Amino acid sequence: MFVSFLKLMENQILIADGAMGTLLYSYGKDSCFEELNLSHSERIESIHRAYVDAGAQLIQTNTYAANYLKLQRYGLEDQVKEINSAAVKIAKKAVEKNAYVVGTIGGNRGIKPKSITIEEIKRSFREQLYCLLLEGVDGILFETFYDLEELETVLSIARKETDLPLIAQVSLHETGVLQDQTPLSVAFNRLEDIGADVVGLNCRLGPHHMLKALEQVQLPKKAFLSAYPNASIPAYTDGKFHYKGDAEYFRKSANEFRQEGIRLLGGCCGTTPEHIRAFAEELRGLKPIIEKSIKQPKIEISTKIIEVKQGAPSLQEIVKERPSVIVELDPPRKLDTTSFFKGAKALKEAGIDAITMADNSLASPRVCNTALGHLVKTQVGMRPLVHITCRDRNIIGLQSHLMGLHTLGLHDILAITGDPARVGDFPGASSVYDMSSFELISMIKQLNKGQSISGKDLGQQTNFSVAAAFNPNVKYIDKAVLRLEKKLEHGADYFITQPVYSEEKIIEIHEATKHLNAPIYLGLMPLTSSKNADFLHHEVPGIKISDSIRGRMSALKDDPIQAAREGIEITKSLIDAAAELFNGIYLITPFMRYELTVELSKYANQHEARKRRNIHA
Repeated sequence: MFVSFLKLMENQILIADGAMGTLLYSYGKDSCFEELNLSHSERIESIHRAYVDAGAQLIQTNTYAANYLKLQRYGLEDQVKEINSAAVKIAKKAVEKNAYVVGTIGGNRGIKPKSITIEEIKRSFREQLYCLLLEGVDGILFETFYDLEELETVLSIARKETDLPLIAQVSLHETGVLQDQTPLSVAFNRLEDIGADVVGLNCRLGPHHMLKALEQVQLPKKAFLSAYPNASIPAYTDGKFHYKGDAEYFRKSANEFRQEGIRLLGGCCGTTPEHIRAFAEELRGLKPIIEKSIKQPKIEISTKIIEVKQGAPSLQEIVKERPSVIVELDPPRKLDTTSFFKGAKALKEAGIDAITMADNSLASPRVCNTALGHLVKTQVGMRPLVHITCRDRNIIGLQSHLMGLHTLGLHDILAITGDPARVGDFPGASSVYDMSSFELISMIKQLNKGQSISGKDLGQQTNFSVAAAFNPNVKYIDKAVLRLEKKLEHGADYFITQPVYSEEKIIEIHEATKHLNAPIYLGLMPLTSSKNADFLHHEVPGIKISDSIRGRMSALKDDPIQAAREGIEITKSLIDAAAELFNGIYLITPFMRYELTVELSKYANQHEARKRRNIHA
C-alpha cells in the first residue's frame, strides 16, 4: 500500500482487528503466544485472515510480548529477532494487499512500575523495534501501557528512529485517570507532543467505561483518537477464562465511539472477528466527527480526600522524644487466647508503649493479628503494632487488609517480606510475594496520600506509621544499612531490629546507623535454656548468639530455672548497653512466657530513673 493509513483516517474511521491471545487461548493454546509465530504460523495466519475478512483494515502483529524482558520468562530471550521477524511475515502474507500491518509492542510495567528500570526497558525496546522496522511494517502500535513514564520513553525513542505512523495507547485502572493519577486528557496531550500520530485506549475497560473515559477528552490538535475495548470482564469457570460480551453489544456502541471522536476502532481481550465485523458494518460509510463538546464531570462529595488524623503521637514520634519500650507477644497457634490477653494486660501494667504481633511468624498459622490487635486496643487499652508480610497475600489482599486496619483504627504497621511458606507447618503452601517489603512500604505511604497502588482515589487518607525490619546480624553490616537507606527512600518511618546478643554488636549498630534520620528500636529476646540458645543461633534466620553467651547458658543446661534467670540477667546487661545509645527497646517474648518480658520491661523503664540517680549521687 502506497498511502499511509493516517491519510485515510483524515476522512474515514479505520477498523482495526481484535484479540489474538483470546482466540489462541480458546483453541487450547496456553503458553507463550508469541512463540507460536515459529511453531504454529498457520494458526496465527488464519486468525489474521479472519479479522481481515471481518472488515479489519489494520492488523497488528503477534508480538505484544515479543521482547527480551517477557520472553525470558519462557527461556526464549535469544529468539527476539526470529519471533518478531516471523510475526511480520505471517501478517503480511495473511493480509496480502487488503490491510495495513502494524508492529505491536506491549508495555512491561504494570502495577509495580519501579520493578523494571527505564534502562532495562530501553534496551529491550530498541531490540524489538529494530526487528519490526527491518521487516517493513506500516506503523508501530504501542498498547497496554499502564505506566506513562514507560510509554513516553519508548515513544520518544521510536519517533527519533522512524517517520512511520505511531499509535500510542494507554490502559486505565480507573475511568479517566492513569495509575499515577495523570488525567487521560493530559496524558494524550503529552503523547501527542512527543510525536504520537494516534493516541488512545486499549484493554482493561469494556465499551461502557471506555466511552465514559473518552467523554472528558478533547479532539487532539493533530493526532487522531483510537479505542480498543475489551469484550467484557472475564469470568473464570472450570479452570478457564472466558468473556461474556457479544457482537451485538459492540454494534450498539460503535456509533458512540464515533461520537467521541474515535477514528481507529478495534478490540482487545475477549473480542473476536464477530465483534470487529459488528463495528465495521455499523460504521460503514459514516464520516468521523470534526467537532466535539466535552461533558463536565459530576462533582461528588464522596470522592473528596479526607485527611484522617490520629489523636495519639506515633511510635516514631514517641521514640524520638523519650525512651520507649515495645514488646512482641505472638498470637497463639491454638484458639485459646487466655494466656495472650493475660500477657497483654501484664505488659500494659509494666508501662510499655505498644504490643507488637507477628503475622504468622515462621510461616505457621496463628490467630489473626488484626483481630487480636483490635481487641488489644479496645479491651486492653494498649497500642497494637501489627506486622504485615508479603508472603500470604497478593496485591489485592494487601490493599484490602490495609484498608481494614485503617477502618479498625490500627495505624502502626511493621512491613516485612516474611519467611517462605516451605519453612512452616504447610510446606506445600504457596508463598505469594507479589511485592517486596520495599514495595509494601511504598504502597502504605501511597494509601496515606489517599490513593491505592493503582492510582484510584480512596476518598480518605490513611494515617499509617510504618516500621521496617533491620537484620544487623550479618557479615557486612554496611550492606544491611544500605537496605535501610533504600527503605527510607520508600517511606519507612523507623526501624525494628532482629534480636542481638552482644554489647559489641549494639555499639557496631549505633556506629553504622547514626547518620540515619530515623529512630531504631533495638531488638532483645531473653534466652530460656541452652537448647534455646543453640536453636536460635544455628537454625533461625537473622539471629546470631556469641560463643560466650552460649557458653554461659550451656553451663546451666541441667538447671532450667537458673538458666532462665541467666537469660534474664544477660538481657538486662544488654538493656543497659542499648539504653546508652538507643531510645527504643524492642523485647521479644519467648514461648508466651510474658513474665520474662514483663520483668524486662519494668527494668528498661526504670533505666532512665536509675541513670539520673547515679548522676546526682
